[in-house]
Amino acid sequence: MNKPETLVSDDLSEALTYPAEAFISHEYAEAEPERLWSKVWQQAGRVEELKEVGDYITYNICHDSILIVRDTPTTLKAYHNVCPHRGRRLVGNNTGGGPKTVAQDTGAHSAKGNTLKFGCNYHAWTFGMDGQAIYIPDSEDWNGALGTPGAFSACTSLTLVQVDTWGGWIWINMDLEAGPLREYLEPIATLIDPFEFEHMRYRFRFWGIFDCNWKVALEAFLEPYHVQGTHPQLIKYGDFYSFSKAFGLHGQTGFDSKTHRDEQTTVETSVHRAAGDGDPRHTIAQMQLEYWETIGASTSETLVKTAQRLPEELPEGTPAAEVHKYWLDTAKRIDAERGVIWPEISNEQMAAAGLALSIFPNMNFIPGPTFALAYRVRPYGTDPDKCIFEAVALDRFPEGKEPATEWTYVEQDLDKWPYVIAQDISNMVEVQRGYKSRGFRGNLPNPWQERKVTNLHRGLAKYMGTGDLKPLR
Repeated sequence: MNKPETLVSDDLSEALTYPAEAFISHEYAEAEPERLWSKVWQQAGRVEELKEVGDYITYNICHDSILIVRDTPTTLKAYHNVCPHRGRRLVGNNTGGGPKTVAQDTGAHSAKGNTLKFGCNYHAWTFGMDGQAIYIPDSEDWNGALGTPGAFSACTSLTLVQVDTWGGWIWINMDLEAGPLREYLEPIATLIDPFEFEHMRYRFRFWGIFDCNWKVALEAFLEPYHVQGTHPQLIKYGDFYSFSKAFGLHGQTGFDSKTHRDEQTTVETSVHRAAGDGDPRHTIAQMQLEYWETIGASTSETLVKTAQRLPEELPEGTPAAEVHKYWLDTAKRIDAERGVIWPEISNEQMAAAGLALSIFPNMNFIPGPTFALAYRVRPYGTDPDKCIFEAVALDRFPEGKEPATEWTYVEQDLDKWPYVIAQDISNMVEVQRGYKSRGFRGNLPNPWQERKVTNLHRGLAKYMGTGDLKPLR
């Protein structure tokens, strides 16, 4: 594999192209575990999944499984989910959607449970939450090479993995020399911090195994440039022209206009900007209802219900900005009455966050004042033609009224996913097929609206050593 070339433009503002190798090459897919996934911070779960000491979950990526456990009321530990004796997974019968290896393997999303020690079902080696071996049958047979009970040598311990938290999410990194999580996440972390994701909880969490590369699935959500072609029913609500920025490895998109672009001035980027050119009382109400019915996310039940009252509570001719402010202020008050307190987010912070933000390599967020819609996509083993797709909705709830949710498997059937997400899914298989066409010459991403996609491939080239971006000639 070749080393990536140096780009002329750091902000990716020029017209660029990159090959289909990252999507279809078996060699590329086989190299990803070593060159990419073993070296990056990646989201592995939510902090509230590990409430009590001994609670654990697993996170699987390619052929690695990571065991994450709450070892004290305030700390977490993470280890490779494998016994150092002869390689059996300690917490098994789950693949995270990866290839099934044995007949009894159900292919569940992940494992979870509570225990103060982890025992291997093969030879009964047992480990504490600190990863140290606490029981090895007949350990004296090794003639001291394994140490002694109570003082077993390091070769018998579980292999440590870095673990940290941000935004209520749990993050892991298999590279013990990798820098701090916060440093890796910037500047995205600072942009999202005002939304206080840590106070949100799952409303739904769906996952499925899709017949496309993980990058194909992820890229379906990295830019609004596709709205006209994929979601034409949304065009009536306004202009979806967008900007797209690279922030180091990560990226951002936000609402824009061609006028603002040409004038190089700012435009409101909030997902809640007033919709369309019609009566804003009606267009906001209609858009919010359609979002709720066809996405089930990207808004909240309070915002939707409050929007339906706008035509009754405000007179015709009310300026859009006033309608918008009344709507949000009313929703904020109603939420407070039921015990949901909005974070204090200034208009400047809302605008700075934009519409959606991506965290390299495989996550994308759409943030809101009391909600978030997040997508995470992972490889299916090292098969370049399959991936594990996840969509989760987070909301703020009154304390003690958070819903109990589980990972729900949803087939790659367009009738089984929320309508708008299904529209995005409809492109995935056809793109994967198209990348294998002899007639496809390489990607031609929009230099203004799809920089987030282009930046993903710049980051991949950095880690993978191939697939570099080239100026379009």
